[in-house]
Amino acid sequence: MAMTDPLGDMLTRIRNGQQAKKDSVLSPASKLRANVLEVLQREGYIRGFSEDSSGKHAALRIELKYFEGEPAIKHVARVSKPGRRVYSGSKELPIVRNGLGITIVSTPKGVLSDNEARSENVGGEVLAEVF
Repeated sequence: MAMTDPLGDMLTRIRNGQQAKKDSVLSPASKLRANVLEVLQREGYIRGFSEDSSGKHAALRIELKYFEGEPAIKHVARVSKPGRRVYSGSKELPIVRNGLGITIVSTPKGVLSDNEARSENVGGEVLAEVF
């Protein structure tokens, strides 16, 4: 059966892996997923990620991050879903937890965090919110 929301699947794998106190999780590889992981790594929510080609298909190994035994990601949610896309201009980008969290946005200049998108003055599809 075809997966309808690959990005939502990856975010769920991260959420489930952190609840189970895993060091890392595997997710099928794609450019969008890798770009979202780059944003999460830049913002300090994951330790890193790497390409894992040990299986039949290419995968991404995501190294999860913990602080004093607690997951670095308290909440991760998909905003724009396949059934309801959510777009926002640079001035209207949502602010998560009064600036303590980030919104991941797909813009014409690539996948950026909300702060990066505001500084570049670009809007786009609001992919997820993380705090």
